[in-house]
Amino acid sequence: MEIKSETYSLYYDAATSTVDCKGSLRLSGMEEYLPIVELLNEVADSQPPIITLNLRELEFLNSSGISMLSKFVIRVRQKKTVKIVVKGSQTIPWQGKSLKNLQRLMPGLKLELE
Repeated sequence: MEIKSETYSLYYDAATSTVDCKGSLRLSGMEEYLPIVELLNEVADSQPPIITLNLRELEFLNSSGISMLSKFVIRVRQKKTVKIVVKGSQTIPWQGKSLKNLQRLMPGLKLELE
């Protein structure tokens, strides 16, 4: 599954249960995030043992995007059998604080910042 635009791309590799996010997500409100939400919900509903969110190349995510990610983490937490690994970058300013907040929503979430 893949979603592409001029400013961002998301790609889901079912073989590794990895969602790669690249670029800059500056969409206006949850309505514009709907295709991404649907992709993430499909991933969660397939219930792989581990879902990896690779955000290392996601340079910007606005508040609507952070809200979308938070809702995804809560959805996965409710599955109880699925774990999440979030890969981020310490060189991208928004990721340090925002990604740590995801651990508050799902204490079992593994955060890898490099």
